[in-house]
Amino acid sequence: MNKHISANRTWKWVSSLLLLSLIAYLIVYPPLKKTDQAASAAMAKVNGVNISTDQLYEAMLVSSGEQTLDSLITEELINQEGQKTGVQITDEDIQKEISFMQGSYSSNDEFQQALTSYGMTLDDLKKNMKTQVLLKKILEPQITISDDEIKQYYDENIESLKVPEQIQASHISVTTIEEADAILAELKKGTDFATLAKDKSLDTATKDTAGALGYFSSGNMEETFDTAAFALAVGETSSAVQTSTGYDIIKVTDRKAAYTPTMEEKKEDIKTTLTNQKLSTLSSTWLQEKKSQSTVENYLSKDA
Repeated sequence: MNKHISANRTWKWVSSLLLLSLIAYLIVYPPLKKTDQAASAAMAKVNGVNISTDQLYEAMLVSSGEQTLDSLITEELINQEGQKTGVQITDEDIQKEISFMQGSYSSNDEFQQALTSYGMTLDDLKKNMKTQVLLKKILEPQITISDDEIKQYYDENIESLKVPEQIQASHISVTTIEEADAILAELKKGTDFATLAKDKSLDTATKDTAGALGYFSSGNMEETFDTAAFALAVGETSSAVQTSTGYDIIKVTDRKAAYTPTMEEKKEDIKTTLTNQKLSTLSSTWLQEKKSQSTVENYLSKDA
């Protein structure tokens, strides 16, 4: 995993989805209820004393069961409404949402790093987004975004919409200065950078792609790495750069100048952002309304 990318974004909603999915699975398919032997099987030992699967299940049920069951109830209401109205989601619908999400990251590598940091694959994300996308398709017909709203958003957020200078770079990450110096000597002899990255780099996230980091803007990498990388011209290779994980050798392969996109260029993105903002408000009232109109028997609820 590339440790130079700074954690300037948090995916609390992703981690919550993962946790809720795990607990929901345990509630619906409790492994410990299959047999007495399974229920008493040890999940851990503390000074020789077993913590059983039954204890683990009961603890999870008490601590998060009610919240998770409520999420499952909500999911079922959305699915039923989708069936009632004939709304269906496709792989293209889910991919569109993921592409929009990816756009908030400076590079695909950074997006993949965010997934990896939460122990997720792209397939995991797709599965977890189905209900969210279905709800969006159900409610979207009720939402309109005017040109005036788009212009207002563009004018008020022009600074954040500006695209900063970006560079495309590759790197070779090693532990010691001696290893870095040996690689620099090989590069001076004409050895291919990509070949050395695949053979020598300790960065498991990029070594198979010849150390490629993709495009990134300043501030997305560890400070020493960032400073060295942005000081390089296209085609240049750095000397050994000390980082928190050891030493890096960086090669810049392309550079994109900073620019300000026009409103027309950002129109669809802004429309999507405003739609999501309105969906957030609408979905809350819509779900409350659907719950009040439905017969829901929640046997975990303290009020039940």
